[in-house]
Parts: sequence; C-alpha cells; structure tokens
Amino acid sequence: QVQLVESGGGVVQAGDSLSLSCVASGRTVGVMGWFRQAPGKEREFVAAITSVRGRTTYADSVKGRFTISRDNAKNTVYLQMNSLKPEDTAVYYCAAPKTYTVFGQIPKTRSEYDDWGQGTQVTVSS
Repeated sequence: QVQLVESGGGVVQAGDSLSLSCVASGRTVGVMGWFRQAPGKEREFVAAITSVRGRTTYADSVKGRFTISRDNAKNTVYLQMNSLKPEDTAVYYCAAPKTYTVFGQIPKTRSEYDDWGQGTQVTVSS
C-alpha cells in the first residue's frame, strides 16, 4: 500500500492560481492522479500523469487551466491550477492505482484507483 499526503489547498479568489502537491511513500507509483469532490457531488477525475514519459490526461473542465507534473525522484505529483473558478471549489484528492499498463490508457475512473490521500480543501470565492 502507498501512503499519499496532499498539501497546498486554501482559499483564493476567482482568477487566482493555486498549486497542490502530493507525496507518495511506501512503493513506486506508476500513475498518480488528482480527483476532486464538491459538496453533494460525486468524486470526479481531474488529471493524471504516468511515471514513464510523463504522459498526462485531463478532464475537459480543467484542460488549459490546470497542469499536472511530477518529480519521480521525490515521488511527488503537483497540480498547478490557474484561472480558478468558483466551480473548482472542492476537496482535492491524490490517488494511485496498484497496477497499470505501461504505455496503456491512463486510468480516469475512481474505481481504477486503489490508494487515496486524505484530501485538501480548495475554495474559490467569486
């Protein structure tokens, strides 16, 4: 099992930027992803990145505004969030699947991820 610890959440205004970090420990993580959950809503995929070649994938709602990156040496993934909107308000979770196929499709559904962080709150005021 891998332990995931997020940091970097906070309260910002619409249009501002915020950066989240997630450190993984316990095992090498091939894919690291970010999900978010707003009050009363399902947890939804945000972005994910692979350790090999740094392939990325994003939800349409954040494409062009959010950037995911990782430092394999530090087993850390980052989520740079720009042009934040009130609808980005949510608890953001870092997640990792136990297995994935190298060069295969990057997991994007909640059920494909096995390990989760405790979450960090992001609040965007209008």
